[in-house]
Amino acid sequence: MEEIVFPNQIRMYRRLHGMSMQELADHLGISLSAISKIEKGYRRLSQEQLIQVAELIDCSMQDLYVNEQNSQQEVVQAWKREQERRNKINLNAGLKTLGAGLRHIRNDKNLTLMEVAENSDMTLSVYHRIEMGQREVSESEYSHIAKALSMSVEELKTQIKNLSEKGLLDDIIEHNDVRYKLLNNARYSSAYSSSQSENENITIPVYGISNESGDIVIDRTSNFKEVPCPVQLQNKPESYAVNLCTRRLGSLLPSRAILFVDTTEVVSAGDIALYYIDEKTAKLISVREDENGQLYGLRWNPDERTNFNNSDLTKIHKVVAINL
Repeated sequence: MEEIVFPNQIRMYRRLHGMSMQELADHLGISLSAISKIEKGYRRLSQEQLIQVAELIDCSMQDLYVNEQNSQQEVVQAWKREQERRNKINLNAGLKTLGAGLRHIRNDKNLTLMEVAENSDMTLSVYHRIEMGQREVSESEYSHIAKALSMSVEELKTQIKNLSEKGLLDDIIEHNDVRYKLLNNARYSSAYSSSQSENENITIPVYGISNESGDIVIDRTSNFKEVPCPVQLQNKPESYAVNLCTRRLGSLLPSRAILFVDTTEVVSAGDIALYYIDEKTAKLISVREDENGQLYGLRWNPDERTNFNNSDLTKIHKVVAINL
């Protein structure tokens, strides 16, 4: 699970709600010292924890992010320096090259993320992070991945090295970098690229009306409107946007929000997604992971859990950007 929020405005909103650090620590199931480090920006929150904090203090996720509009400049600069530092660490550790190499080889063998993850005895979210270059791999895990790809460890290492030397992994690494920055940007609410103005003529359809159950009805024959398309979706014709017309995610997002959906991306714990009940009706869910590593969907007002199985993954469309 990618880590996000550095630095943040959690302390301010916690105090506004008269909540102690200990209460917040107990809610997240972590130590008091960990909360102190999180609030000071020395330790990060996972997206799962971020959702829990927003629920507890009854605010949107956007309120917890530092951004250039309402945060001090030195705080914004501190976040940027931390991002650069972590990217350099990953690059020096070879994690990006490893992840890109695994993705290249997996695609070449026509294997899905789920197939490699299961055969490597990993959860989908863990293996996905490895391919994104955001997680280190132990010797045992490397051995399992090689076996899942029908290769020996040495064959896998050699092939990744050769692919890297030929420059065949550069595009994948660049794609992963862009995606990681979008998902972890302190201005997550502004997931449009700054270069969006150069592509204002490219639009994406917005669908969605709410039914009595709070589900989103998506009628592709009659789009709600069209809006500028985020850069990362401009070469993905199956992508679309959804008007946030339901309060089944509580107050996490404002009602005016538009959610951009990529049908090709794989979901992991902490994501927001659409889970299709039928061809035109979808639930807006927060993706969670239980103690067994099994993904499930959660929404509120009232509380409702949706369990997934492997065949359900094609029914889940990942929200990759949000315009607030």
